[in-house]
Amino acid sequence: MRTFTTFDEIGAAAGEELGTSDWVEITQSRVDQFAEATGDFQWIHVDVARAKEGPFGGTVAHGYLTLSLLPWLGTQVFALETPGAKLNYGLNKVRFPNPVLVGARVRVNVTLAEVTDLPQGKQLTLKQVIEIEGQEKPACVAESVVLLLAD
Repeated sequence: MRTFTTFDEIGAAAGEELGTSDWVEITQSRVDQFAEATGDFQWIHVDVARAKEGPFGGTVAHGYLTLSLLPWLGTQVFALETPGAKLNYGLNKVRFPNPVLVGARVRVNVTLAEVTDLPQGKQLTLKQVIEIEGQEKPACVAESVVLLLAD
């Protein structure tokens, strides 16, 4: 795991691949809990019997469930221990090139794509790719943006 304690360390790492998380299995229980939390009960996610006859041969994780794993999986790859607030500023783009079947294992690969100086601190752009074990195409490719504010 890569830990950053200063803005200078972060600036020096611009463009570097930071690493890859451990694999985590996507379970039907996790998908069902996400459906409950979001109100998205589309059959492709929660109806195991019907989904077996569907386009993927089983239930699949919600795209936004896959996306929501980025912060948690990212904590296995890097830590920001700089002084001041750390804010999720948003996403530049997100794509879901490949569905995640329930039972599959996923992990994230993180690159610190860009570091921009701001009057109040730094803006980080992270390229995050959620890979599916045994698949060439990733489940999710996202550029997330984090603001680091100076004390």
